[in-house]
Amino acid sequence: MVALSEQAHSLDRDAAAALRGALGEALTERREYVHTVGTHRADGSYVVSRRGADSSGHRKVFDGFADLREWYATLPATFTAADVDVPGVTGGRRHLLVRHVVEHPAFDCTLTARQPLTAEKRGSEEAG
Repeated sequence: MVALSEQAHSLDRDAAAALRGALGEALTERREYVHTVGTHRADGSYVVSRRGADSSGHRKVFDGFADLREWYATLPATFTAADVDVPGVTGGRRHLLVRHVVEHPAFDCTLTARQPLTAEKRGSEEAG
């Protein structure tokens, strides 16, 4: 039984399974960029991963997109991978996070150098 707008609808098992699948897909969103992928999971977490990589060594899971935003807000106006200070993030994951905020439209920053990987904030970021 599902209630929507004060109306009750009875669903059989197959229809309920289809609805659950559709809800899961609606709550999960994956966006691919040039070097990175951002995934909003159904559990509310947000995953930054390297595009085309499958291992956990190429991703960082945040409790939510807001946590990524809060981390970004702590960065200086110009930052490098060395400025990435996130628990459990070392080496290539630092570069991954810099590339992701440069690629993601919610963060108003641009890549200013490749060696060392350097980004610069331009202004305020939009909703993610």
